[in-house]
Parts: sequence; C-alpha cells; structure tokens
Amino acid sequence: MSAPDLIDIDAQQIDDCWNRIGIHGDKSCPLLADHIHCRNCAVYASAAVRLLDRYALDRQHAPMHYSEAVGRVESRSLVLFRLADEWLALATRCLVEVAPVQAVHSLPHQRSRALRGVANVRGALVPCLALEELLGIDGQHTQPATSTRVMPRMLIIAIDGGSVVVPVEEVDGIHRIDLVELEQASTATTQAGARFTQGVLPFRGRSVRLLDDTALLLAMNRSLT
Repeated sequence: MSAPDLIDIDAQQIDDCWNRIGIHGDKSCPLLADHIHCRNCAVYASAAVRLLDRYALDRQHAPMHYSEAVGRVESRSLVLFRLADEWLALATRCLVEVAPVQAVHSLPHQRSRALRGVANVRGALVPCLALEELLGIDGQHTQPATSTRVMPRMLIIAIDGGSVVVPVEEVDGIHRIDLVELEQASTATTQAGARFTQGVLPFRGRSVRLLDDTALLLAMNRSLT
C-alpha cells in the first residue's frame, strides 16, 4: 500500500477543512482571522484526537499481521538511519517513504511520552512518534559534526490501521544485507530498548542495531492508544 493510500484512509473519516477553507485552501474560514493558522484552531486539534481514537479502535478490532513471507531469501532489504549517535536498521517492508522534515504540532493531553503530536503530510494528519523514547536512546548525545552535510528526515512507517511519522537525524539509504551476515549479527547488547533489538551488525565501519520490526510496530501501535 502506498503512502497516498494510507493517508487517504485517514482523510475519508476526518473532515480536513484546513485543505478546503483553511490555510491550505481558499482561506475563507471565518475562524482564520482569530487563529491566524489552522494548527491553532480547536477544530484542527479535535481532528487530531479523532485520528488517534480511530487508531485505538482499529487496534481493538483488528489482529496484527507482521509475519515474514514464507520461505527464505538470500538477503533482506533494510533502511539504515541515525537517531542521536546510534545507527539503526529497519526492514524496508515497514517503510512507506522517506520524507522531508515537517512541523510537528503538539496535542492537548498527550497520550504517551513517545507521542510527539501530529504532522501534516500532504494535507492529512499523521501521528508523530519519538522513536528514541521507545528505544531508550539518549537524544542529548549527538554524533560529532563531519564534512558531509547531514539532512534530518522523517520516516513514514506503516502500522496497523494507518501510518506514523518518525523524525530521524539522517538516513544513509536502503541496503540489501546477506542473510548470512544478519544471522551472524551479535545478539549481545546491554543497550536500553534491547527487546526491540535482533542484533548488532557491523556495516561499513559502523555498529548498526538491527531492529525487531514485529515488536517495534506493536509498540508503536500501543503508543497511540
């Protein structure tokens, strides 16, 4: 399912007035004069809360399906990215797309420490999660500056019921890693968030934490309820 498909699911159930008469529309909304921007409006905040309520409802009534395809292949496709000073790898089957950084709008009565708020992705509200909270990564430690320009990104990740965005410091790219290398990855780790770690993989001079996407996606979904 593509990113527009996932986002359309949200749009079908929520009146995105900000795209019709608001800041992204013809600006005819009478509330704009007072609020200046749609993100300051109670209607926008209410839509965000309804979006999270919908995720909670979907989780109660729909089973999770994050199983590996039947059979073995010779390699796996992984997206490599950095949070603080840690490099991580996630199966690309979980990835919808890599997007530019968007503004994140906080919500009243945040539901969890991992939930940062919502981001506007092509006119649709998408929950934004702080992955470092789930993984126990200290966001205060950042990688030393290099001569290479670092571009923060957002990963749009498919979970049960829709999609979420995750801000990251940088994305290295998508790589195919031999299964033999993955099977030989060290499983010894004392890092926080070890329950989301399948192993630590040496890759191009880096120690890359291979994430357990099944456990991580479940935890992401729970963070929205």
